[in-house]
Amino acid sequence: MGHGPLDPALRFVFNTFTLPARSASMAKHLTEINVLQEHLSKHQLKLTRQREQILTVFLKMEHITAEQMYRLLAKKDPHIGLATIYRTLNLFCEAGLAQARHFGAQTQYDNVSHKGHHDHLICTSCGKIVEFENCDIERLQEEVAARNGFTIQTHKLELYGLCSSCRH
Repeated sequence: MGHGPLDPALRFVFNTFTLPARSASMAKHLTEINVLQEHLSKHQLKLTRQREQILTVFLKMEHITAEQMYRLLAKKDPHIGLATIYRTLNLFCEAGLAQARHFGAQTQYDNVSHKGHHDHLICTSCGKIVEFENCDIERLQEEVAARNGFTIQTHKLELYGLCSSCRH
């Protein structure tokens, strides 16, 4: 064996497992990749390069629209389509990595892979979203539900108003 070009099979293995961008960016998110791969395999789907690209960008964000994702990814991969991004973000929701939130006219995909329950403040002027947790609010919601004979299964609290920047 000489030092000639790599055999095509070895080149595939080399490119698949040693590309720095792929291994470095995805190594931090092994749990999320495993959750997604499990969901995909249950539905006889594969973790494609495009799904992996979308996941990499998504996991760096707190909230993102499909259109924002498209603008970010189209710079690197002009072949990726908006429909693919929508389908993939919906797969993330099904897998439990994301939640679709309807803030105003747009659907934002909330990265919930590393967070517990939280609520949102949404600026009606600039669209800024602030996440918060408040035990007192959670306790009051439980009390209101109990007084009315309800058991809360899930909820979302969204408070709309003006952020400090837009008030001034």
